[in-house]
Amino acid sequence: MTGISLTTPVAQQTATLSADGKLLAVHVPMAFRKRGGRKMVVAPNGSAAAPHPHAWPARRSNVDQSLLTTLAQAFRWQRMLDEGQFATISDLAKAEKLDHSIVSRTLRLTLLAPDLIEAILDGTQPEGIERQRLLHGFPIEWEKQRRMAAG
Repeated sequence: MTGISLTTPVAQQTATLSADGKLLAVHVPMAFRKRGGRKMVVAPNGSAAAPHPHAWPARRSNVDQSLLTTLAQAFRWQRMLDEGQFATISDLAKAEKLDHSIVSRTLRLTLLAPDLIEAILDGTQPEGIERQRLLHGFPIEWEKQRRMAAG
């Protein structure tokens, strides 16, 4: 007997029927990867599992909540600096009771390309766009950012 899957090609799955014919065991190769604090199912070819064409649409894409929160914080802090609430990043860091370097690295997120920011907000950012990676530095030029995200 062969198993039927909605998303996995038959060549990649195996199915066995118990001797009494009451139990069908289906093996579908997949891996789980953590992305933005959530686990994602990854197909054997490395792509994220695609929903079946007849599946109900997802309410929300895979928003990286940690990255989204950090991005919002960066823009909030930038607005506070722009409005003159704090004269320097050091003053802001002191008021937030954070190290100057953390505030500086977070503020750099305001320099991301607009399309990458939109993708983060939508939850459709490439795998190369992750909170820790961005906080450790990224190019200022938007084209280089896009290449970094893609590769």
